[in-house]
Amino acid sequence: MTTVPALAETAADALNCQGVHKRFAARSALAGVSLRVRRGEFVALLGPNGAGKTTLFQILTGLFVQDEGQVSVMGADMRAAPVQALAHIGIVFQQPAIDLDLSVEANLRFHADLHGLSRQQANARMAPLLARLGLGERRRTRVRELSGGNRRKVELMRALLHQPDLLLMDEATVGLDPGSRMQIVTEARRLATHSQVGILWATHLVPEVEVSDRVVVLHHGLVRFDGAPAQLLRTTGGASLEAAFLSLTGTANDH
Repeated sequence: MTTVPALAETAADALNCQGVHKRFAARSALAGVSLRVRRGEFVALLGPNGAGKTTLFQILTGLFVQDEGQVSVMGADMRAAPVQALAHIGIVFQQPAIDLDLSVEANLRFHADLHGLSRQQANARMAPLLARLGLGERRRTRVRELSGGNRRKVELMRALLHQPDLLLMDEATVGLDPGSRMQIVTEARRLATHSQVGILWATHLVPEVEVSDRVVVLHHGLVRFDGAPAQLLRTTGGASLEAAFLSLTGTANDH
């Protein structure tokens, strides 16, 4: 197992987690997790089911509070200044969280209103997102009538309207067709490269890791590896990222 030291916070960090612990009764879901996501960096959080990814995301979104350790977003401490920290975050959850009976446009406007955006600001931000993700002609379509892939695109657009510095993607492509999955991965990669958004992409699908700058392997609440995909191959001697992942976790990867 690769030892991962505590990570001193820097001005470039969109996210910095240091020594995060979380227990549920006798079970330790997170046992001292330290990781960082810099602005403009695409970090894949790879782990089998039950690794602790969901618990970590629940802490990062303020649903849970860690038992020990520190989490900061753009320098704002999640425990001491949660409103300030959360203002920097956009998230697409694993479970759909969108009003199926509203149109694409109405869902986006509702989110813009929650963030205090003016109608002019909302329109200016919606137009390029709709065009880039191929939904410009479906803006008045009820979300219920969209495919699963297009519904996910609406959730991604909603997460980006307030122009977050950190985007959290929690198993966001599970169940999507390969074309939709690749389009969402490509958009996240573009955001990191061109808009300096920090991306934390939680997945158990190894092929999604290939576009990342760094991969963090989480297993049984512990960080087993943190480094570039190529370094993961060298460290484990695996012939592929999937083989490297299996060697660290000893689990079958669930496709």
